[in-house]
Amino acid sequence: MGLDDDAREYHRRDPPGKLEVTTTKSTNTQRDLSLAYSPGVAAPCRDIADDADRGYEYTAKGNLVGVVSDGSAVLGLGDIGPLASKPVMEGKGVLFKRVADIDVFDLELDTDSTESFVDRVAAMGPTFGGINLEDIAAPACFEAEERLRERMDVPVFHDDQHGTAIITGAALLNAVDLVDKDLSDLSVTFAGAGAAATATAKFYTSLGVPAEGITMCDIDGVITEERAAAGDPHEHVRPFAADPDEVGGTDLADAMVGADVFVGLSAGGIVSEGMVRSMADDPVVFAMANPDPEIGYEAARAARDDTVVVATGRSDYPNQVNNVLCFPFVFRGALDARASDITEGMKVAAAEALAELAREDVPDSVRRAYGDQPLEFGPEYVIPKPLDERVLFRVAPAVAAAAVDDGVARRDLDPEAYVRELEDRLGGSREAMRAVLTEAKRDPKRLVLAEGADGTVVRAAYQLVDRGIAEPVLVGERDAVEAELADLGFDFSPEVVDPAEVDLDPYVELVYERRKRRGVTRREARDLLRENDALASALVAAGDADAMLTGRTHHYPSALRRPLQIVGTAAGAEYAAGVYLLAFDDRVVFCADATVNQDPDADVLAEVTRHTADLARRFDVEPRAALLSYSDFGSVDNEGTRKPREAARRLREDPAVDFPVDGEMQADTAVVADLLAEDYEFADPDGPANVLVFPNLEAGNVAYKLLHRLGGAAVVGPMLVGMAEPVHVLQRGDDVADVVNLAGVAVATADD
Repeated sequence: MGLDDDAREYHRRDPPGKLEVTTTKSTNTQRDLSLAYSPGVAAPCRDIADDADRGYEYTAKGNLVGVVSDGSAVLGLGDIGPLASKPVMEGKGVLFKRVADIDVFDLELDTDSTESFVDRVAAMGPTFGGINLEDIAAPACFEAEERLRERMDVPVFHDDQHGTAIITGAALLNAVDLVDKDLSDLSVTFAGAGAAATATAKFYTSLGVPAEGITMCDIDGVITEERAAAGDPHEHVRPFAADPDEVGGTDLADAMVGADVFVGLSAGGIVSEGMVRSMADDPVVFAMANPDPEIGYEAARAARDDTVVVATGRSDYPNQVNNVLCFPFVFRGALDARASDITEGMKVAAAEALAELAREDVPDSVRRAYGDQPLEFGPEYVIPKPLDERVLFRVAPAVAAAAVDDGVARRDLDPEAYVRELEDRLGGSREAMRAVLTEAKRDPKRLVLAEGADGTVVRAAYQLVDRGIAEPVLVGERDAVEAELADLGFDFSPEVVDPAEVDLDPYVELVYERRKRRGVTRREARDLLRENDALASALVAAGDADAMLTGRTHHYPSALRRPLQIVGTAAGAEYAAGVYLLAFDDRVVFCADATVNQDPDADVLAEVTRHTADLARRFDVEPRAALLSYSDFGSVDNEGTRKPREAARRLREDPAVDFPVDGEMQADTAVVADLLAEDYEFADPDGPANVLVFPNLEAGNVAYKLLHRLGGAAVVGPMLVGMAEPVHVLQRGDDVADVVNLAGVAVATADD
């Protein structure tokens, strides 16, 4: 099937459409229903009647946006009417929810006038925290938005106008910086005079482009003073009406001669390479007609030998102008500030936040989503990618802060607390990691990165310094490390320990003393220290560094060998173990052992449980431990079930163990509170277990991977417990975020 048929099947598949309403509170009992509806619902109703702001406290209003259209100007389809526009509006709701956790009711209105449309939308003001106007034809869209902003006390935002304006505004800020031009000196030519083009031109003036530097064209050519005075094509273009003598003509080609910037929001194929060649040096070309731009990306770049910064609306070329970069995050900030309007200052704040984010190192998860493209700030990357989740954490706080500054916010948000609130919306490992990273930032430690010349490790080291998490020490050949730094273009000078340069004598003696009864001579100890892992381990063991990471470029067993040999296990500990944190929407669990001990006995299981419980507390999680098996408390008796049963008995009887622990038990018994309470009321944990100790490595490794892949759990780890010093072994191929998270764990647990 082709794309059209695939889309039809996608939409008709049961249940039809793309949205549904779900409950957010328990509705399982009669009491639940009496609270949700009559008679209990009367209490919040009375409170809201007394104080309208309570509507945000008791209802979904504060997270609910109405996506409203009359279907008169659906992108690429034209005036198809309200019902036919519904799949688009539902799709808009999907994007709101997917990237910003905003709920949506889509409303397709069949009205016979702008007045009727405005009246109907305004009447729904009490329901919504904001209104997103969509696919409404010009010039009615200008009047509708203006009148609704006057009548309503919630944000009203016509995305077709302002979304494009904000995103191209961000691209413009970065593009002019790359070509070393000033906004105040720009000559900008627009092709198109509809809602998006007019709003974008107005927004550019808010960024600092003078109105007299902007020339607008439509299908009839340059919008002259004479045309504008006659209301052609509409009154909103009057600030940009031009004198044809100053432009040098009356058509688009004339207007592009000498222009610094071209902004196309019109029709495909109307700009030639010759027209691009006629522009000023190092031009900026935003050709955003869809699906075919005014001039193709490759043609615009090939038209000239100097720098040409090109953006289009297409996802198959760099610098895609996609409104999903804007509207969810502008509304997120506006809703959370309980803004009564979306001001020009809020829009400028959004554009500046997007522009700033494009200058930062791009996460590996985003690079992978775009085929491992080299996403680095430059002519081919002037705006962030739509799948970059960092946009939420940058744009929404900037918009909320601007709402406060502009006096339209009902709620003043603490910036740091607000970012944490946004992270919680995404759930997963972010919330779980916060306590650890906060602790690491209080006292950043010297962290040895054994694979110091690896590009991902270097990028992680940069982030560790930038975020104040650690003081990285890169172990590796100095020339290789410096070459990687040069390729990445970072302004960053980390400490480098080159095995060929460092004085090995102190470390030779340390390694010899620890390994002499394992057949290692002093000469062999010196040779061993030429290995990055061995030298990094010796630095930690000698106290010249506080913690260590290795393993990204080689297999786990080989990466673990040198730390175990040189750093060793902690005093009183006989065994190390690998622990994974798995974060779900409603809980966090720690799974052990998933990397080290293949067939543990009762002693190992008991020790691993203690270590894992200690680790859980570093994440502000009070441990409840379960030793797992396929048996519940003796229901099956054999050698395999006796080991976790015996380990649990020892732990329960140990007065030093200050957390609930029991077993052996099946996995569902451990994590479903009702099963444990109803059938095994004698068991220790008084709630679902969050420390899950598996009977062997095979079970632990299989289980955590299934939970991750099928259960949708976010994963942090493996975290190595039981070591004398904080040493952690990465998984081969871990990305920058994985390295930073594990580094935070290492630093937070140093000097325990």
